[in-house]
Amino acid sequence: MGASFWANKESLLLLLISNISWAVLSFFRKNYVVHRPLVLSNNINNFTLTLVYHIALVFCALYICEIFDVSRFVLLSHIAIFFVLIVIQRSAMFFFLDYIRKKGYNHRRVLIIGKKNIAIRLKQSFKRHPEYGYDIVGYISDESLKNFTAEQLNTAIKNRKVDELYVCNLDMSADTNGIMDFFLQNKTIIKVVSDMQFDVQKAEYLDYNELPVFRLLPHAVQSLKIRLLKRGFDLGFASSVMFCGMPVFVLIVAITKFSSKGPIFYKQQRIGRNGKPFYIYKFRSMYVDAEKMGPQLSKDNDPRITKWGRVMRKTRLDELPQFYNVFRGDMSVVGPRPERQHFIEQIIERAPQYTNLLAIKPGITSIGQVKYGYAENVEQMVERMSHDLVYLGKLKLTTDVSVIFDTVKVMVAGKGK
Repeated sequence: MGASFWANKESLLLLLISNISWAVLSFFRKNYVVHRPLVLSNNINNFTLTLVYHIALVFCALYICEIFDVSRFVLLSHIAIFFVLIVIQRSAMFFFLDYIRKKGYNHRRVLIIGKKNIAIRLKQSFKRHPEYGYDIVGYISDESLKNFTAEQLNTAIKNRKVDELYVCNLDMSADTNGIMDFFLQNKTIIKVVSDMQFDVQKAEYLDYNELPVFRLLPHAVQSLKIRLLKRGFDLGFASSVMFCGMPVFVLIVAITKFSSKGPIFYKQQRIGRNGKPFYIYKFRSMYVDAEKMGPQLSKDNDPRITKWGRVMRKTRLDELPQFYNVFRGDMSVVGPRPERQHFIEQIIERAPQYTNLLAIKPGITSIGQVKYGYAENVEQMVERMSHDLVYLGKLKLTTDVSVIFDTVKVMVAGKGK
């Protein structure tokens, strides 16, 4: 597409609009800043949300400028290449910082004040993660702090060249409040550490007249930001798979059609988010009328499965049409596998906590699907559910990427159960 692409005025304009919009968005969202601690999920979340905004902005610009002559191939290719290049750039930056910080460069000097037990845990965390780039230059207990004046503390900070101050569940007495006011008037970065231990995915931040409050929830709840990030990732990943995997799709369609009698695709009603039913699509892996005796789960050496169907189920290729469900919004790429109402009722009788899985969209693949595979009975479905419940506490893009990589390993090895 080389010469023809560059000779096309609309394509060049697309390239210009894309780069300008990315530069503007990156400036306002401060994508050039890699925040400490060096946690990959935090950086990926910010970057992915910017990428979603970028794609939306590019489409809006094309519409406003009435640029309609850009082919779908060029548009999808541009988005895919842009995505890959940005990922490479961000990954290179991330691993470069990781490397130099482990070597002792690009560090910040940290002073810890407050409760000793929390300070010890904080020190242990910094020791386990040298990529954070923190050097602890001192510790002042909350009891000792009461004997410090603001001037003495200021001297200690200057002498130790402190960049960040960690306050560990400090007893906020009147004197301490005065010291905190002194800090806030200076350029020292202050971070407050609590000794409350709970999963942040299961907590909601509230603000009662400038008083910070956390409301603990019975299960993980996806914020609007996470839902947008996840939806953007789903659409981007599904588009890449559908575009790059088109030859594979055509080959599977042909083999499925000529290997056994019946339709190429198979649809079945499943239960999605908040109990909403939808139709899931697969490449047909069983003979026609496989469930004429009622709902049944497949088993090893199941005579209802075709020879080609066994290959697809081992490599999970039968699941590929579900990317259409992702486009429709019924499913996500990663999420607990959707079940039929017939089996859900039986699962809930044995494990009522299954209802927590209905709080998020089901997925094409899941932790349970990777670690356990297809279930042959309700008891095994309950066992697989325990893996999927773990996912509720890890609603992050890094978790999704990890599950996708594990799924690809299963597909390549043909170890799908």
